[in-house]
Amino acid sequence: MTVSHEWPNGGRAAEDILSEPMTNVIDPENFTPRLLALLSNALVWRESHELRRRFGLGTNDWRVLSVIAMRPGASATEVSEFIGVNKAVVSKSVTTLAARALIVLLEGPRGTRPMYLTRAGAQMHDDMLPVSVAGQDLILADLPAAEVAALNETLRGMLDRLRGQQVEGDGAVPVGAVSLPAD
Repeated sequence: MTVSHEWPNGGRAAEDILSEPMTNVIDPENFTPRLLALLSNALVWRESHELRRRFGLGTNDWRVLSVIAMRPGASATEVSEFIGVNKAVVSKSVTTLAARALIVLLEGPRGTRPMYLTRAGAQMHDDMLPVSVAGQDLILADLPAAEVAALNETLRGMLDRLRGQQVEGDGAVPVGAVSLPAD
């Protein structure tokens, strides 16, 4: 079926417009990347909303705090690679966390800026941790430990495969260049 519409620039013929759904499309209820993205988005939204409400910080701020808690002295570049986000995102969080005296940046070799938690930052980490863990608890609630271990192994394998793929003109797929810890 075609629909006759006037285009603002007057440039398209009515037969150029598709008004019916195409048949060769992705099944949205069984397309795994979509389901993973929806799950991730829901978890991030829930976490970010709660972190902002309780602490005035967001998910990206939490992720930076969490990495520095695991890897004291990490640079912004290392944090960016570990969590798989753009350096500008990390930079914004670093600025916020430093302004609130939750982290400090020191002078490192060759112009690096190693980051460390302050005591207040360590306390903030500990206060924020249950919010993040609650999201994991929600998605894993009905799975036995063996299935959780198998799921995490499968997800790590998927990430490894993605890391090995090349995107034309862009190099490797940016999905966290630093290895994730095993269970």
